[in-house]
Amino acid sequence: MRDFPTATVRTRVAVPLRFGDGYSVDAELVTFHGLADGLEHLAVVLGDPGANPLVRLHSECLTGDVFGSARCDCGPQLREAVERIADRGGVLLYLRQEGRGIGLYNKLDAYALQDQGLDTYAANAALGLPEDGRDYTAAAQMLQALGIDSLDLLSNNPDKADQLRDLGVTVSHRVPTGVFTTAHNVRYLRAKVLQTHHTLPLTELTAG
Repeated sequence: MRDFPTATVRTRVAVPLRFGDGYSVDAELVTFHGLADGLEHLAVVLGDPGANPLVRLHSECLTGDVFGSARCDCGPQLREAVERIADRGGVLLYLRQEGRGIGLYNKLDAYALQDQGLDTYAANAALGLPEDGRDYTAAAQMLQALGIDSLDLLSNNPDKADQLRDLGVTVSHRVPTGVFTTAHNVRYLRAKVLQTHHTLPLTELTAG
């Protein structure tokens, strides 16, 4: 188990959330002192988290979360996660890890290479960047500060569960998200299955 410094809660504030499709929910947004990477990550507490809450680690995606880009499934995953977590009780950790940790400009550079035929992972490698540069130490710190040491993880990504377990967090179950395909993201989703073993139904990820 990896050791990490303790983080503390900085601010808690009530914020009503409103989505473009009409869904609304009241949330508590939590900020922190002492996060290992020094970034401004955010916890979104929804409903009553309980003893074994539903938790999602959602990496920031400006293009998908804000602008509704059809090149990924991030925006629909965020929308789905908020409602599912609110229904059960839990926390969404909104992590400032744009482009799987490579940053916004590099992500858009990788998109340009994808337009030339590379998949998302090969494009990162061609830029001299990691396929996935995310580290979830700050996420474990946030969970600890919130008093959460056991959870069900809403994710298709086995690496998230593996890293949390290595950091001492008990992941009781990994709960898959929905499948959100568009004509523009099928190759991206297939690459996630083939390269990093995301639990998505490969047979459904066909262009058409």
